[in-house]
Amino acid sequence: MLENGTAFEGTGFGDERDTCCEIVFNSAMCGYTELLTDPSYAGQGVVMAYPLIGNYGICYDDMESTRPWLSAYIVHTLSELPSNFRSEVDLNTFLKQNHVPGMQGVDTRALTKVLRESGTMRGMIAYGESVDKEKMKSTVQSYVPEPTVPAVSHRESAVYGDGPIRVSLVDYGAKNNIIRSLVKRGCTVKRFPYDADFEEMLQFHPDGLMLSNGPGDPKECKKSIAELKKVYQNGIPTFAICLGHQLMALAMGFDTYKLKYGHRGINHPVKDLSKNKVYITSQNHGYVVDGHTVDPSVADIRFVSMNDGSIEGLSYRNGKVFSVQFHPEASPGPRDTGFLFDKFITLMGGSRL
Repeated sequence: MLENGTAFEGTGFGDERDTCCEIVFNSAMCGYTELLTDPSYAGQGVVMAYPLIGNYGICYDDMESTRPWLSAYIVHTLSELPSNFRSEVDLNTFLKQNHVPGMQGVDTRALTKVLRESGTMRGMIAYGESVDKEKMKSTVQSYVPEPTVPAVSHRESAVYGDGPIRVSLVDYGAKNNIIRSLVKRGCTVKRFPYDADFEEMLQFHPDGLMLSNGPGDPKECKKSIAELKKVYQNGIPTFAICLGHQLMALAMGFDTYKLKYGHRGINHPVKDLSKNKVYITSQNHGYVVDGHTVDPSVADIRFVSMNDGSIEGLSYRNGKVFSVQFHPEASPGPRDTGFLFDKFITLMGGSRL
């Protein structure tokens, strides 16, 4: 049941327990393993617009973090017999093992249309032969989401790779492929928790700073915003993705706002205004930077969404900071914009390996 009272019925799978969360939809046809384990989905119930999910099972090597972070998973048809030589476990078992509630047999096309027309809403999944719908509606309307970045960020620092270029990664809920994308380009990456002090990051003697993706409202990360003001003033080469992009914008005095239903999928067209070229991108966000608040003396708008015109990337006038709203590391999704990691390497004084 959504907070406006719209209800859908289906069959449970995974960990069949009642739960409340924010309900969003994803338009991808594949890549559900990476989606399930993307920390940016923490606190959300994800509706898959594509009707058949689970047909190639779960391969642990494709996971983008140590476990699933989403609160619930809603599909039209669950494939119970995966066909894939890499599959290690079926989707239903995977969700049970990781205590994620699931729901199948739902008219996900109708549910997606409700979310598009009415906007993202809170929702509740309840299991049983009969449920008290009035109680469900009351429960979901009183539900208040908790901050999610502290839950998904690694508290302990860790080092990856052994290359000559040193990168401090601020983990707001980082996907594994951000680290892999840097390591394979000759970087040694040290992961720091979301609330680390900038002075602590500098003790690693980094050539650059990477700001990761993550879940939730960027304005909740007040300490992170204060630390990023120091980052810009320092002039260290910085590449920011998704939540990191929003936090850097807030640190520079720009504003953010919540989209009606967000961008979630691996088929979102984005235009590079500097090259007059369009790329297909992987996206997962509910908030964007407000273009009307971007000071042109501080940053240029470089990327925009071809779907709704919202900002998808900024290049800062100091020449050391750039940020994107989409996911150049993909996983899942097209690799059209992987060249941005090469740009970051060049900005740090290295070269593409």
